[in-house]
Amino acid sequence: MTLLDYKILQPDSDSMRDITSLVGNTPLLPLRRVTGDLPQAVGVFAKGEWFNPSGSVKDRPALNIIQSALANGDLGSGKRLLDSTSGNMGISYATFGAALGIPVTLTIPASASPERFSILRALGAELILTDPTEGSDGAIVEARKLANENPDLYWYANQYNNPANWQAHYKSTGPEILAQTNGEITHLVVGLGTSGTLMGTGKYLREQLPGVKIVAFQPDAAFHGLEGLKHMLSAIRPEIYDPSFADETLEIKTEDAREMVARLAREEGLFVGISSGAAMLAALRVASQLDEGVVVTVFPDSGAKYLSDKTLWESSHFRAERRSERSDSEDEDRSRSGWKVRAIC
Repeated sequence: MTLLDYKILQPDSDSMRDITSLVGNTPLLPLRRVTGDLPQAVGVFAKGEWFNPSGSVKDRPALNIIQSALANGDLGSGKRLLDSTSGNMGISYATFGAALGIPVTLTIPASASPERFSILRALGAELILTDPTEGSDGAIVEARKLANENPDLYWYANQYNNPANWQAHYKSTGPEILAQTNGEITHLVVGLGTSGTLMGTGKYLREQLPGVKIVAFQPDAAFHGLEGLKHMLSAIRPEIYDPSFADETLEIKTEDAREMVARLAREEGLFVGISSGAAMLAALRVASQLDEGVVVTVFPDSGAKYLSDKTLWESSHFRAERRSERSDSEDEDRSRSGWKVRAIC
């Protein structure tokens, strides 16, 4: 059995499974075309986290946070789950809240994509919009304020400081990657948001494989377009994050990540979100320094929640591709009537 053939199989004795049982065991996807310049002995793989029930990696910590709170008696007696979100974590909370009968209130930047708002409202979450110029930090501040002012109404999940966040990845993402690579992973590359994926997955893998390298990545500036990621030097730092944990921390430019999203769609058939483009760039940067190895990163979500961002899907990469494919007659026609959409099979 080769690395590409390996797949986790988990027997299911129950004839009926609820949505919470579908979290995790996401596929490990090989990247073949965007990695074409790498040595043959270097493999790059990505966890396809949009295969989780609500469509993102955040299903793992959200479910663990909720289940831990229920087990501890912290969440119940009609209290509302309260937390801040940039979108995906909120969707996960709302999904499991609806399934388990737990009301959910979320503070979220008003700049979040329309798709996120539509999904959250469909799932019944109460939304409190915060100043878009303050990003995710503004939503955190508002959630803390509401929790302090209304302790009898809200249970504050506090994803940035809740150990159940990283523990979810310690219990699931780490073991899955170890099994799916047959223990051959040499480098883990993970983005910094809450840092839960990095801290939990990395901790587990280090315990099992002391020689594994842990590489983090973050946006290259305080003001950026990498939704879900934090520039740690300028943001409110999560308490679960240890800046000394990673062997290396890379910085990724927003425009480079957007270009990679286009490449992943057209060259790999992977329709992913912006943070996945950043993950691919970071993984390639690590892999380019190797003669052999297995590099694994995490693709947090699909591109479905970013469809309203027309500039993303009409990036310079796509426009250049179109220009190169047009005939002289098409160019002349374009000059008279503007761009015409052309189907690319």
